[in-house]
Amino acid sequence: MKTAHHQALRSVALIEALKGIVVLIAGFGLLSFLNRDNELFAEQIIRQLHLNPEHYYPQIFINAMARLEDSHLWALAGVAAIYATVRFVEAYGLWYERRWAEWLAALSGGIYIPFEIYELFHNPSGLLIGALSLNLVVVGYMVWLLTETRRKRTAEIKQAAADHR
Repeated sequence: MKTAHHQALRSVALIEALKGIVVLIAGFGLLSFLNRDNELFAEQIIRQLHLNPEHYYPQIFINAMARLEDSHLWALAGVAAIYATVRFVEAYGLWYERRWAEWLAALSGGIYIPFEIYELFHNPSGLLIGALSLNLVVVGYMVWLLTETRRKRTAEIKQAAADHR
């Protein structure tokens, strides 16, 4: 593989590892709410932000925090751990230029695109445009890399068959 492709794969691997780290930290953050009075904590946050706890949106947040049970926190933290593990495995595979990781990156990135486009039409933001753009570049690169590798293999097989004659 050429140096540019090697660097691009390593860049994507770092992005995937970073996503895994962020979600893992969020999962541990969720566990910090275990055995706490989450409703009181939510009210404190609302007051710190100088919002009226009696208004509609602050009430939604306070009520959601009040209903948050330890079993929900453990479940969410577990899902975060699984997601982070998938991202770390993908990052490892991309770092070491494994074809299965290229497939995983293309498929896992491609899954988000319809949702990102839908969200962009309903709640456009610069952050969403940036995320969608980055995702499109990564998925496009992975698809190109996969097809290029297949094209080269086919050419090598044809050349070997021609040399064998």
